[in-house]
Amino acid sequence: MADPMRIRAQAAGDKATVRVLMSHEMETGQRRDSSGNVVPAWFIQEVTAAHNGKTVMTAEWGPAVSKNPFLQFSVKGAKAGDKVTITWKDNKGDSRTDEATVT
Repeated sequence: MADPMRIRAQAAGDKATVRVLMSHEMETGQRRDSSGNVVPAWFIQEVTAAHNGKTVMTAEWGPAVSKNPFLQFSVKGAKAGDKVTITWKDNKGDSRTDEATVT
């Protein structure tokens, strides 16, 4: 399983800024290894964010996203103490879910 995501969620006024650093190799399927063999594609396809259990953002990614991707977005109506949950799924069927509390 992948390493935990690093999630920071900070409230400011009536919204919270959420920053997420995901640990994932993100192979495009176009690179070759030292033997000349194509390295198979392996990338995050879907990212979902939820605020207190309600989905607030969904993103569909492809192989062009960089290794260990960073994502930042805002959530209206979030306040200190609320929960933000981030889930990703990759093209090999692996997934990861992590949660943070808004500060």
